[in-house]
Amino acid sequence: MTELIVGSSPADLTGQVAEWLRLEVTRAIAERGSCALGLAGGRTPEPVYGELATGSSIDWRKVSVFFGDERAVSPDHPDSNYLTIHLALLSRVPIPSGNIHRMEAERADREAAAREYERLLPSRFDVLLLGMGQDGHTASLFPGSAALDERHRLVLPVLGSKPPAERLTITPPVIEAARKVAVIATGAGKALMVARAIEGPFAPKSVPVQLARRGCWFLDRAAAARLTARRVAT
Repeated sequence: MTELIVGSSPADLTGQVAEWLRLEVTRAIAERGSCALGLAGGRTPEPVYGELATGSSIDWRKVSVFFGDERAVSPDHPDSNYLTIHLALLSRVPIPSGNIHRMEAERADREAAAREYERLLPSRFDVLLLGMGQDGHTASLFPGSAALDERHRLVLPVLGSKPPAERLTITPPVIEAARKVAVIATGAGKALMVARAIEGPFAPKSVPVQLARRGCWFLDRAAAARLTARRVAT
């Protein structure tokens, strides 16, 4: 069942998402001795990572970080998800470099890179944070993509809807297997798709982010505006 947390603004959500991540990562370490953490790229979660790096009580030696998707750019490129997360979080916490598993989507042979990355993945993520585009995509799983039919592969090379189009992405089985999953979405431009994702018929081929419908959704009021009033009441 979907859990909704609605904040008055994107800034209001930052601390709430960061605290959710702290709690779930710490719980995974306490219960299983380590945490496999999957992180989303993009600008929406960036301030969350900054908040998570500040005064965090997480034992980062026991955390392994993975990425939900990556564009075919170098790790120092402005469009790199790795760079965004590195600057906001990973460079600011005491996590061993060997615990950070970057998707090497810039490699010429992206099929080989995908197969190598899926061998690095845990059997399931303990915690997975996802974003959502205005078209309902999550990670780099876009509406209508053949990757949404994948049931065996864990990572695939795909083409996105805007440059740089070449990417690597996790697949539906990875999202579905995660022990704890959260989606963060903000802005009025996402309101219609948020409502379709949470309240519409289950059709992830058209609305890929529905793969995480059972998770915890963090929305600002603008993104939650098309949901029925009873769902967003506090």
